Amino acid sequence: MAHHQQTKHERQGERGNLLFMILLAVVLIGALTAAIQSTGRPEGANIDRETLVIRASEVQRYASELERAVLFILQQNGKSEVDIRFSHPDAHTDYGDLSADADPSDQVFHRTGGAAKYRAPPADIQTPTGGNWEFYAGTHLPEVGSTKADLVAVLPNVTLAFCEKINDLNQQSGDQPEDTGAAAAAGNDPGDCVDAGALGRFDAGRQFYDTPSTPNTVDESTFTTMPGTQGCVQCVNIGGAPYHFYHVLYAR
Repeated sequence: MAHHQQTKHERQGERGNLLFMILLAVVLIGALTAAIQSTGRPEGANIDRETLVIRASEVQRYASELERAVLFILQQNGKSEVDIRFSHPDAHTDYGDLSADADPSDQVFHRTGGAAKYRAPPADIQTPTGGNWEFYAGTHLPEVGSTKADLVAVLPNVTLAFCEKINDLNQQSGDQPEDTGAAAAAGNDPGDCVDAGALGRFDAGRQFYDTPSTPNTVDESTFTTMPGTQGCVQCVNIGGAPYHFYHVLYAR
C-alpha cells in the first residue's frame, strides 16, 4: 500500500514537471517567433499594421482638408496663389503672426480663410528627427499641372514603414520614389528635396520658386503611378536619406 502511494506521488510529480516543460517550451517558441518577426522590420514598425493604416488614413484626410482650405481661399475668397498664408501659433514663426494679420481671409488656419484646423502629426510615424507640417512651393511633382513648382504640404522625416504604407495606398509599387540631388535651398535655389527646409517655407518673403530659378524635380523614373499628387519620397543624397510625405495643395 505504501509502495503504491509512493509510485502515485512520483507519477504526479512527473506530470507536473512535464506540464512545466511544455509551458516553458511554448514561452520560448513565442519569444523566438517574435524575435524572428522583428528582425529586418523597417524603422518605425513598432506599431501594428492596423494602427499604421489608421495613421496613414489620418494623414491623408488631413492633407485633403488642407487642400480644400487652399482651394476655398482661391475660389471663394478670391485671393491670389501668392497670398496664401499658413500662420498659426503652433506653426513655425517663419509662417507669420496670425494675430497680426489685418485680413485673415488668406489664412489657411483662420475661420474666415480656409478654416482648416492646425493639427500636430500623429504619433509613431516619424523618426526621432520628426518635425511639424511644412509648406513649400519649390518642387514640381510628376505630371502634376504644368512644369511650374506646386504648392505642397510636407510631413518630414516619416518612417520607412509609414512611407511604404502611404505609397501602397497610392498604388506606388516597388521601392520608394526618389528625390535626387544633394543641394539645400539657398537664395533663389529651391534645393534638391521636397522638404526644402527653413529657407523654402511658403511665407510673406518666399512663395513659388519659378524665376529666376527652376523648381526641384523628383526622379520620375522611380514613380510607377502618376500624376504624383500624393506620396512619400526619399531624398537619397541628403544626410540620412530621409523619407518625406507630401501632398499637392495646389497644382500650377
